Amino acid sequence: MKLFQGLGIAIVTPFQEDGLIDYEALKGLIEFWIEGGADYLVVMGTTGETPTLESSEKEELLRFCISEVRRRVPVVVGIGGNDTRNVVRQIENMDLRDVAGILSVAPYYNKPNQEGLFQHFSMLAQASPLPLILYNVPGRTGSNLSPETTLRLAHKYPIIAGIKEASGNLDQITTLLRDRPQDFLVISGDDNLTLPLMAAGADGVISVVANAYPREYSTLVRAMLKGDLATARNIHLRLYRLVQLIFLDGSPGGIKHVLARKGLCKAHVRLPLWNVTEQVALQLDEEVKKLEN
Repeated sequence: MKLFQGLGIAIVTPFQEDGLIDYEALKGLIEFWIEGGADYLVVMGTTGETPTLESSEKEELLRFCISEVRRRVPVVVGIGGNDTRNVVRQIENMDLRDVAGILSVAPYYNKPNQEGLFQHFSMLAQASPLPLILYNVPGRTGSNLSPETTLRLAHKYPIIAGIKEASGNLDQITTLLRDRPQDFLVISGDDNLTLPLMAAGADGVISVVANAYPREYSTLVRAMLKGDLATARNIHLRLYRLVQLIFLDGSPGGIKHVLARKGLCKAHVRLPLWNVTEQVALQLDEEVKKLEN
């Protein structure tokens, strides 16, 4: 299986009530994710609340995860931003020992045009010592990495290993699947689109819901890689409503509520994020109860 094919988990960063990182809970979660069948873990992605982590916390968090994973699965680190020179400096200065790859989100807020996006990722590709996974999530960044720009990057820079696509645009993603270089990975960035995208040829998912249901979601992804649509469809339909609910009132508030419900970590998030509303919490509790029966 190709590196970064299959199930990647965009892991949460658990916090204590005082706001500090809860490393004891994280240690247990890492075992839970690996035992559940994760093919790789993504540290400090959006789900990890990276914008609220200080530089020293990022280094400590990454080192802790690598130490606890013990090379059992690859570790990917999120390094991105909307200042190209700063992102390059982060790549050059971060301790990337035992890191398998870098996930880098498209620049946010600035709303660069396609040439700006191409030049941004060109700079990162030239600076990166590791395989680079592009991350397109227009709903968060305010700009869309077009398939033409993605393919231009993919053909020019072999170090760009693939893209996490969370645009929700099936036409756009299908264009990538049709025209990509042979070894370029197209990875779902939306849990509820994983099955249809993999049916069209996508290579897996970087998942949020798998934080709480790694065994189920790894089974779904591996079934799709084997062409076992019946097994994958059954799991997809069982988890479909939960996936909708965990994003209903902000992420990662939703998935952290589920993890707390399952006793895996506390639900605390850092401002400006907040816990899910009571109404959403009740709906999540009901759905988790159904899944456990």
